[in-house]
Amino acid sequence: MGLIPFSQNIRYDSLNKIENLLNTENLSDNDFWKLVRSQYDLNQDFINLESGYYNIIPKPTLKKQIEHIKRVNLEGSFYMRKSRFKDKSTITSELANFVGCNGKNLVITRNTTESLDLIISGFPWKNGDEAIYAYQDYGAMQDMFEQIGKRHGVVLKKVSVPNHPKNDMELISLYESQITSKTRLIMISHMVNITGQILPVKKICDMAHSYGVEVLVDGAHCVGHFNFKIDNLNCDYYGSSLHKWLATPLGAGLLYVNNKHIPKIWPLIADHEKDPNKIQRLSHTGTHPVSTDLTIIDAIEYLNSIGIKKKESRLRFLKTYWQNALKNESNIVINTPFDPQRSCGIGNVGLKNMKPETLANRLYEEFGIFTVAIDYANVKGCRITPNIFTNENELDTFIDAMKSLARS
Repeated sequence: MGLIPFSQNIRYDSLNKIENLLNTENLSDNDFWKLVRSQYDLNQDFINLESGYYNIIPKPTLKKQIEHIKRVNLEGSFYMRKSRFKDKSTITSELANFVGCNGKNLVITRNTTESLDLIISGFPWKNGDEAIYAYQDYGAMQDMFEQIGKRHGVVLKKVSVPNHPKNDMELISLYESQITSKTRLIMISHMVNITGQILPVKKICDMAHSYGVEVLVDGAHCVGHFNFKIDNLNCDYYGSSLHKWLATPLGAGLLYVNNKHIPKIWPLIADHEKDPNKIQRLSHTGTHPVSTDLTIIDAIEYLNSIGIKKKESRLRFLKTYWQNALKNESNIVINTPFDPQRSCGIGNVGLKNMKPETLANRLYEEFGIFTVAIDYANVKGCRITPNIFTNENELDTFIDAMKSLARS
């Protein structure tokens, strides 16, 4: 029948051309990012400063996604029965290499919520066990903790992460202060989703392990955002969404589980894989759009053509650009640390005299700037999330808008 093997269909037709364009030494930094911007179809009706929910896909990756959709549609059940699982194994290995862990410890999921809730719900809880997490953690995982609290009698303890910690020890001590002999699991955010603050994950994990406590890490906004390797974090579990900063199609995530913990976790959905030591038994979801999985490698290829360190530097520059421009405005409150190592592309800013929802609405209606309002815990403001396609002119519009609203 002459079907094209996945291994021959895995890379961009024009990958070498893209690499040459994005890495040429003949381009200035400004021209380089102009070129990157040109590889996105952007809505001209508004300035998008809300890349945190979902990163739109660059045109080269979108082209490959469409090709994968067509291929699966062409082959139909033949693909699903003959190629699907082998391809997913290849994709998982490539993804594991990218995030810095062994493929035997990684499964592809649909999002961070699925990944982390799988651990929270599948953990071998006993009545009276204790779990620790933060008020600033993502709501879906807090909901799952509340459910296991009701279902298994788990005692839930919450801490409040300061927006501007003095040092790492303040954050480490915050979690350590809640540990008792009954503590089984701590969940921490690698990057706090509502402020962009990066926590000292390895130091918190090392502290927790000294008490025999396991650590679950919410890395929803981290893979493809800044440079790190999962194995270097010394965590027990790690979940992330790939449709955020890796810019895959919607519905892609990952779950990492340390070898020694794989056998004890119960899957959300039972799988035919019965070997308790194989992580694949945790990833059964039934049939889903396999073209999304196939595009993961293309998204990695595209990011590698830019370079994760270069992307990290650009995102941190964009956040710092508006942060520094607004920090001395008396009516403006910045909820993200200024230390460059404590944040990257995501920031949060509010006005003392305006509710976050009102601020978000006015930014959009009066200035054509799309953001998202955050109004809970100790965070009252709008999350500002530029992307590598964002330029300084757009941020200048945002800066002027914030100053205008702050002085009105």
